[in-house]
Amino acid sequence: MSGWQDRLTSGLYGAGWAGVRKLPEPTARRLGQRIADTAWKRRGKRVLRLESNLARVVPDADAEELARLSKAGMRSYLRYWMESFRLPVYSREQMAAAVDADGLDVLNEGLERGRGVVIALPHMANWDLAGAWAVSRLGIPLSTVAERLKPETLYDKFVGFREGLGMEVLPHTGGSAFGTLARRLRAGGLVCLVADRDLSASGVPVTFFGAEARMPGGPAMLALQTGAVLLPVTLWYDGTPVMKAKVHQAVEAPEEGDRKAKAAAMTQSVADVFAAGIAEHPEDWHMLQRFWVSDLEPGKQPSHASGEPEGAS
Repeated sequence: MSGWQDRLTSGLYGAGWAGVRKLPEPTARRLGQRIADTAWKRRGKRVLRLESNLARVVPDADAEELARLSKAGMRSYLRYWMESFRLPVYSREQMAAAVDADGLDVLNEGLERGRGVVIALPHMANWDLAGAWAVSRLGIPLSTVAERLKPETLYDKFVGFREGLGMEVLPHTGGSAFGTLARRLRAGGLVCLVADRDLSASGVPVTFFGAEARMPGGPAMLALQTGAVLLPVTLWYDGTPVMKAKVHQAVEAPEEGDRKAKAAAMTQSVADVFAAGIAEHPEDWHMLQRFWVSDLEPGKQPSHASGEPEGAS
């Protein structure tokens, strides 16, 4: 990306955080829907890729159904952005009411063990809202990882945004994230990682909707190394202003095999939970990039351009 494109991209995100946060929530939501519908009608690369991904998730869907799902998917994706731009001005009461979570007892039990909890999420609904809500609801720090973006000013904006919501944000690159996260877990902390798309050559092969994909092995490896509880969480919207969340049962390590084999089995278990959640709410899976191995260009890893937290490899 050239220098002027870097500045333009950073400026647009900055305008979003500065402008959308001042809008009333219904106005921001309608704006997001208009932007989403316009992007969907233009049938650009990301919309076509979303439909291609959805075709694997809903293999029996015809062209009309895929178009309906992709339109709903773009609206869900823009809802994520409109909500995220406004999160810094949420009151404590608004934050508490923004998420309806099922399975909190599982999360609380994991934290009570005192060995930390790793939450693994797919790119569903609004993972930033989930993280901010968890910090507010539980009253404990949350650590996560984000890829370094270009321009650097954009990465700094994302870090500042998430830190303002009470999260500790570690860079994906540089090699120190895993060790820092392990220390946080050993102290009984909470680590939250978006973990349905691999960003490195060290990704764990999994079967996902009947085809091979690669997912980060970091969540499973962290759990194995520290004794932390590994909890998959799925998110979705149900047509109301409230986001739904489900904390699933802990993924246990198999008794047999070395650490690498155990991590692979646990990652597949996480993938299976993700797949079930995505199958129930396909329009809320924001996967607008190449994902499955057979869809990747030779020698390239999945692209990443939005600064979401990621699973430490």
